[in-house]
Amino acid sequence: MTIPFPQKNNPKTVFGWCMYDWANSAYNTTVAVGLLPVYFASVVVGPDGATIGGTTYSATAIWGFVVGLAAFIAFLLSPILGAVADLTSAKKRFLLFFAYTGSLFTLLLYFSEAGDVWSTLIFFLISEVCFISANVFYDAFLPHIATDDKMDMVSGKGFSYGYVGGGLQLALAFGLVATHDKFGISQTQAVRIGILGAGLWWAGFTIFTAKNLFEANRENTLPEQYRGWRFPPAAYAGLGLSQLFKTTKRLRKFRHLVLFLVAYMLYNDGIQTVISLSTIYGKDELKLSTTTLLVTLLIIQGVASVGAILFSRVAELAGTKRAIMSTLVLWSLVVVYAYFIETTIQFFAVGIMAGIVLGGSQALSRSYYGSMIPEQLSAEYYGFYTVFSKFSAILGPFVFAIIRQMTGSARNSILSIVAFFIVGLVILYFVDEKKAREAKNSGDF
Repeated sequence: MTIPFPQKNNPKTVFGWCMYDWANSAYNTTVAVGLLPVYFASVVVGPDGATIGGTTYSATAIWGFVVGLAAFIAFLLSPILGAVADLTSAKKRFLLFFAYTGSLFTLLLYFSEAGDVWSTLIFFLISEVCFISANVFYDAFLPHIATDDKMDMVSGKGFSYGYVGGGLQLALAFGLVATHDKFGISQTQAVRIGILGAGLWWAGFTIFTAKNLFEANRENTLPEQYRGWRFPPAAYAGLGLSQLFKTTKRLRKFRHLVLFLVAYMLYNDGIQTVISLSTIYGKDELKLSTTTLLVTLLIIQGVASVGAILFSRVAELAGTKRAIMSTLVLWSLVVVYAYFIETTIQFFAVGIMAGIVLGGSQALSRSYYGSMIPEQLSAEYYGFYTVFSKFSAILGPFVFAIIRQMTGSARNSILSIVAFFIVGLVILYFVDEKKAREAKNSGDF
């Protein structure tokens, strides 16, 4: 027996779903991007680096390795756990498990001090894996809570909540760091409190999701051949792997879905490169102050929330595919303009333009994909989406670094990113969402 899923487009359900973006974005903006990398490099490791296995590594190298390892672990786990969640109606349970485990280990980062390299890395690795994994199940709810014609708007609203929530918590944390002396604490202590606050924010606001987001329950979902296993987790892992192999074989019948994933992997590589390297571009090439860079980051968070809603409206009028393509054209113009900028005001202008298209491109990509996948296998398919998303954070930074090294200028590197947007745009042009949705509705999955 299956308990009917709550009615789609229900305001209370949509609110509960959006609030998870509000909750977990505090971790991403304040911990993973804002405070922890600098704290790890300057305090935990220090300028002399850390010796591991007889070799001394810089903080930057260690941090890059752990970030990559977290992405790789999530890359391996996401499709399998997604398959299990779909077949056992466990999307909400997985979401809450990873959310609260991730927030717990974020809280533990408060206790990281100078020299605590291994404990900091372990706490961060677990929280990062949990953050990525929870988002798989969060995204997987989208086709269940919104009809096709409302999916763009709901996805945009979720991202908008996230940008505002993450930006607000980041502003509070940076405000505490900037005025730490007024509170009688050291700057280091202020940073640790900021990280602690992000963990509390993540856990606290997830309560709204736990209360308002529901999932249909199924009975006897574990196939008979797995019920006799003595170790239940192994049975579920076997079930997940079996379903994953079946889906992978059937993906060849979802040609246009795969084509979109390839396009997404390319243009998202450009987006992720801009996000991850814009700060170092401003610092290294433009010689901007740290304050300018942090203010720009806050501007991007605020503007992106507007962009997510704005482009959702554009998608309603012109279609989701055309709206995404328009963001890629705008992304190309942003990067070209960034090549020529010289001043702080121009950098702020780039931040505003990037924020607008960032919100639109991310929100619409998620909803466009959601409209083309089987609803009952949404967690598994969003697991594949996460795999392509993680892959799309590799090539761009590598190309950026090579061109910077060869030419001696980060301007040439930033200009090279246009190629990712153009190639992604061309491939996206050939995606036929009608055929993709016909394949979805055929039941052959």
